[in-house]
Amino acid sequence: MRKLMVMALVSLDGVVQAPGGPDEDREGGFEHGGWAVPYIDRQVIGLNEELTGRAGALLLGRRTYETFAATWPLAEADDPIGSRMNGLPKYVASRTLEAVSWQNSTLLTGDVVEAVRRLKEEEGGEIQVHGSGGLVQTLIEHDLVDEFHLLVVPVLIGSGKRLFAEGTVPSGLAMTGTATTDTGLVVSTYARTGKLEYGAMGPETGNW
Repeated sequence: MRKLMVMALVSLDGVVQAPGGPDEDREGGFEHGGWAVPYIDRQVIGLNEELTGRAGALLLGRRTYETFAATWPLAEADDPIGSRMNGLPKYVASRTLEAVSWQNSTLLTGDVVEAVRRLKEEEGGEIQVHGSGGLVQTLIEHDLVDEFHLLVVPVLIGSGKRLFAEGTVPSGLAMTGTATTDTGLVVSTYARTGKLEYGAMGPETGNW
């Protein structure tokens, strides 16, 4: 079974909408696009090089696919992230696209949940989801995410699309790696461990 990992830039209050530019996603009147850019330095790019270097495939929503397809083919041939993005198999989930033209891209047809389940059952390396907020909500709701790689940016936005919205399946997580960058990002990886566990704390329980 292939592992499916979600990678997201997320604000301290959980927003994932339009981290990379003002016009990336203005849905809902969002006016804070590009909020993560001041925190992206060479260290963060290096961490992303490591992340994409271990990917076996990308799974993308329509908006992220169109953004990536318009930019990554312009990367220099020796750009480690660009060359990787261009060369990887890419699976695109969209209700509106009729075709995809970025090299090595395949448009998923039919029910996206069943299509992703089939992808996870195939041979191959890790499936990575970058951005793709709407698709991520569907994957979380149907318990298809095995791991979260979160770059938490030290900003509060107050509005916008959240990573963990309504429909999130309760589950336990274990931190499998963490790092802090010079710009203040906390980069952590969390693997699913099973069902959410419960307890009680207070002086009467001894857990205090």
